[in-house]
Amino acid sequence: MPEGAILCSEAITAGQAIADATRTARRHDWLANPGGAIGAALPLAVGAAVACPDRKVIAVSGDGSAMYTLQVLWTMARERLDVTVIVLANRGYRILLGELGNVGVTEVGRNAERMLDVADPELDWVALAVGHGVAACRATDAAAFSEAFRDAMAAPGPRLIEARL
Repeated sequence: MPEGAILCSEAITAGQAIADATRTARRHDWLANPGGAIGAALPLAVGAAVACPDRKVIAVSGDGSAMYTLQVLWTMARERLDVTVIVLANRGYRILLGELGNVGVTEVGRNAERMLDVADPELDWVALAVGHGVAACRATDAAAFSEAFRDAMAAPGPRLIEARL
C-alpha cells in the first residue's frame, strides 16, 4: 500500500485480519462505517477520491455488502477516480449470519439461508466491474492477489480485484 493511501473498509467479517496486517504498513488513513448500514465502503471510497485526488484510495468490501451500492462503480469510471476496489467474494452476507447467531438462532431454514447468500446465481464481479467501465481481474490465491494489487497500485484510475475466498 503506498504512503498516504486511504483505506475504506467494510470487510466486517475479515476486518480484524486486515486491520492487523495494515498496522505496520506505510502511513495511511482508515475510513470505516461506524455502525449499522451495509454497503458504505464503495461510496465512501468515491468521496475520499473526490476529496483527495492525489491519494490512492482502496475500498475493501464483502460481495454481499458491495451489492448494495454496485452502481458506484460507474461513478468511479465516469469520474476516473483512482480507487482500487477489493471484493472479498465469500458469496454471502456473513455479517447477517453472525447477527442471527447473536440473537440465539442456531439453525436456519432453506429460505433464510438463500436470503443470506449471493451464490445462486453466482456473482461475476469481473463482468460486473467491466460492465460499469472499471478494469477488473480475479484472484484465486495469494500470489495472484499480490500481483493484481501491485498492478493496481502502480496504475491510476479505477480497478476492481475479485478475491475469491
